[in-house]
Amino acid sequence: MFRGISGNVLIFGLVSFLTDVSSEMIYPLLPLFLTTVLGAGPAFLGLIEGVAESTAAFLKLVSGILSDRVRSRKGLVLGGYALSSLARPLVAAATAPSAILAIRFADRVGKGIRTSPRDALIADSTDPAFRGKAFGFHRAMDHAGALVGPLIATLLLAWFVKDLRTVFWLAAIPGFLAVVLIIWKVRETARVRTGDGTFLRIVPHGDLRRFLLILFLFTLGNSSDAFLLLRAGELGVTPARIPLLWAFFHLVKMAGSTPFGALSDRIGRRGVIVVGWGVYALSYGGFALAETEVACWLLFAFYGLFYAMTEGAEKALLADLAPSRERGSAFGWYNFAVGAGALPASLLFGAVWEKAGRVAAFGFGAALAALAAVLLLSLVRAPARE
Repeated sequence: MFRGISGNVLIFGLVSFLTDVSSEMIYPLLPLFLTTVLGAGPAFLGLIEGVAESTAAFLKLVSGILSDRVRSRKGLVLGGYALSSLARPLVAAATAPSAILAIRFADRVGKGIRTSPRDALIADSTDPAFRGKAFGFHRAMDHAGALVGPLIATLLLAWFVKDLRTVFWLAAIPGFLAVVLIIWKVRETARVRTGDGTFLRIVPHGDLRRFLLILFLFTLGNSSDAFLLLRAGELGVTPARIPLLWAFFHLVKMAGSTPFGALSDRIGRRGVIVVGWGVYALSYGGFALAETEVACWLLFAFYGLFYAMTEGAEKALLADLAPSRERGSAFGWYNFAVGAGALPASLLFGAVWEKAGRVAAFGFGAALAALAAVLLLSLVRAPARE
């Protein structure tokens, strides 16, 4: 099961698990805390998330480029995780909505600093024959944390504590353990740096550039999953069952990420990604036409396969396409493309749904996914792995 999973990849999997446990003990409760305890409205919540995610997307690009120039990628990774782990539990001490904005900003700064260097370090630490499995394993552990975190928060509130602030303080524990693991166990890898006399391209070129542009096109049709939860409510999923549906969704993603990542090692990245984007298109078509709650649950399971098929394979393909000395920059551009496309994607989807109906909105997303799949097969060559 762990063949091809290096020590660094295993530790980063545990770090992501613990970090997501910490984050998801807080994040699902944050809207309730903002509105009922601090008196903020939906518009301010939107401002917080918009600022947070835009900040993270930009810094992922900057930190990726920087990580190719500095001696220690581990230092950037450690700094990013430490900043987020210190900032996140301070939500418990917040007395005004503006404090939440500052805390979420600091949390996302940490995420922006660590993500691209971490992904590059995972690629550097993995035999090319096992990159899909390694990135799939990492995503599986991330999804496991997203599943466990809300369950712990629910258990604490049901049986042990009476207020949200206590839960937020307790969320510091897994975050602290994640930072300790990085300090104790993560090892820097030998690599060629720009400072060693090699030339580094900041802007991607060739197949790598084409892949990133196609990925951005796909992302424009990949709107927030919040719209799927809205659709679930229309199909009869009650508020009490929404958390269960969300946990079920994460379970599917967790279970499938490692096997599909490993499959991309055997049969090629492009084929797995194309099938995954096809699953996305079919899922969106299903959400547009579904009429029952049972259909909604089945569609969420099917849609979870899209994540399982693509998350690990996309990052492995990126690592295959990027020269090792430019890998941090490549992951920076990858994360920036996904982050930069997310906001207009949701705005487009919402506008189309409002003006032309849900069938047109889901159809738009499905069409862009299908187009991206065709372009990936047509314009990006299967790379020779280093």
